[in-house]
Amino acid sequence: MSEARIFEGRTTNEAIENGLKELKVSKSDVEIKVLENEEKRSFFDILTPRVVKVEMKLKENVVRERVEKPRVEVEIDIKKLEKCQALIKEFLDRFFEKTVGEKLEIAFKLEGNVISIDIEDKKADFLIGYRGETLNALQTILTAIATKECDEKVRVELDILNYREKRRKALEELAEKIAKSVIRTRKSITLEPMTPYERKIIHMKLQDNEKVKTVSIGEGTHRKVVVSLK
Repeated sequence: MSEARIFEGRTTNEAIENGLKELKVSKSDVEIKVLENEEKRSFFDILTPRVVKVEMKLKENVVRERVEKPRVEVEIDIKKLEKCQALIKEFLDRFFEKTVGEKLEIAFKLEGNVISIDIEDKKADFLIGYRGETLNALQTILTAIATKECDEKVRVELDILNYREKRRKALEELAEKIAKSVIRTRKSITLEPMTPYERKIIHMKLQDNEKVKTVSIGEGTHRKVVVSLK
């Protein structure tokens, strides 16, 4: 399901152009709804700045193409990836020695431009944090280390105690429960703020549901999913 977003400009055309530029699509790829038309201005509005707002969302075929299109990984020299892996392991070894008093077993997998890291030791569970916040923060730090040292666009994927798979299943179950509740009560439900990855799980789980639709609202860390009847 496409996420509706609002864009602004001094005129309708400018607002639309701003939206198309940010979404990186053509006008034929989106549905456009003018929220505030520049023509509807009173005499007392003349001295105030003109702001036109439009709501834009990707058409279903464009969303489907973006979701289903396989990610193209950049091939990086294996020696560079191995160097990055060594630096990350050295960082984590020192980190765990200071936090839990010993080195923990860390599994690495190198593929394309991705360094996958899996830690199964229960002593590392404190690094998951509330709904994965600490885990995501540590992943960001490790990505920064890898990118700086390898001079390449390296992506690090960190998982601890299979948290990400468990979280994905929990969100999919939540999406199904919310959809049933919306259908039963005929009232929209707004979920709490989520990360882009978590919102995507909700959208994808319900994108083929014939009775409900999803849309994201809000900005930044306050962005959340709304589930409502079609």
